[in-house]
This record gives sequence, structure tokens and C-alpha cells, in this order.
Amino acid sequence: MSKRILLVEDDESISEMVEKYLRSEGFIITSVNNGEAAVKQNQSSAFDLIILDIMMPKLDGLEVLRIIRETSAVPILIMSAKDSDVDKALGLGLGADDYLVKPFSLLELSARVKAAIRRATQYSREQQVNEDVIEIGDLKIDVTNFMVTKGKEHIKLTAKEFAILKLFASNQNRVFTKQQIYQLVWDDEYYGDENIINVHMRRLREKIEEEPSNPRYIKTLWGIGYKLEGF
Repeated sequence: MSKRILLVEDDESISEMVEKYLRSEGFIITSVNNGEAAVKQNQSSAFDLIILDIMMPKLDGLEVLRIIRETSAVPILIMSAKDSDVDKALGLGLGADDYLVKPFSLLELSARVKAAIRRATQYSREQQVNEDVIEIGDLKIDVTNFMVTKGKEHIKLTAKEFAILKLFASNQNRVFTKQQIYQLVWDDEYYGDENIINVHMRRLREKIEEEPSNPRYIKTLWGIGYKLEGF
């Protein structure tokens, strides 16, 4: 079955060029030219990948990325003229899977699109095979029975600590901001109170890490958020 791609680009010439090339590669393309349209299109249709420009009218690409990541793990490839390390770190930190700097070759774009879809498909299959128990290092997370063991030791977590660990374990190597963690775990709007996140992260690390100050599992990306590195 052909993969469906949402292309979000306000430059008409670039959009037409990319759309034509990817269609020739067998993809089904839906194109929009602003951030608001991208959010609405993603809510109404299912896509296998989103190609997202950053500088756009109505909603910029980073805001679109943040909104989509609140509810969806669809692979997102940023396609932008902004090429600084800060821009890349910010985009990847908000949950983008890849970052391609303009100008680029269509051959490279196609290769990255296929790689992102392939990774997402493989990860989805692995999750379906054993979705009830997640093993990372010497941690075993039983999602069905809300149990965590470390080696042979049973780890007692609060409901929120378990929810945070499950969130990271189910999305290994993906970076979550404090805002995203709060909205996904507490299911509420985030008003910038970092203390509640900091306290829960510290307590969780004290329970699952050998050295909480030098964590093996949940890593801090300063100024961006946290991620759990897969083993």
C-alpha cells in the first residue's frame, strides 16, 4: 500500500517540486501551505509521515510540531532554511524525527523520507509483538499489571511515576519537553510550573537509577527536556 505524506510548505515552487518528485516515487501526497491547515489536515486524516517547513504563516512549523506531538507519534521531517545547531536542537527536541536543511537534493529527501517511515513501521511492529512488557537494560515494565522490576527487585512507583516511565519507555530516544510530559501524564494544561516535573523526575530516578545524578536511563537535555535512551 502506498504511504501517505502530508507536505507543509508555503513556498509554492518548492512544494510543487517536492510533491512531483515524491509522487513519482509512489507516495500519496497531500499539500498545505500554512500551519493552521497542517494541524486541521492531520486531525482529519491519517498520514505515514509529515514533511514540515518551519517558517510559515498563521502557525510556524515548531508550533505545529508541538501541537501534533501532543497526540501523535507520526514521523515528522523538518525541511528548513534555518541551519544553526540551535534550530536543529530545538526542532529535534520538540519531537521531530529528522531535520533537512534547504537547499537539498531530492534524492536525499527521498532517502530520508523512506528511512523515517521504515523506522516507524519497524518500531510499530516491535511494539505489537510485545506491547504488555517493555524491557530496557535491567528494567522490566509490565504495562498491564503496573509493575516495574529492576533485575530481581520490585520497584514501587506512584501512579504518576509509572505513567512517566511508561511514556518514556514506549517512546525510546524521543525527547519530551516538560510541557509535553505534564500534558500527557497529568492530562491538563501546563502553566510553566517546573517544580512538579522536577520533583517527579528526581524521585523516579532515585528508584530506577544506580546513580541518580548520573542517570543511565532517563537523560536530561538541558534547556529542552528529557529522553530515555534505548539499549
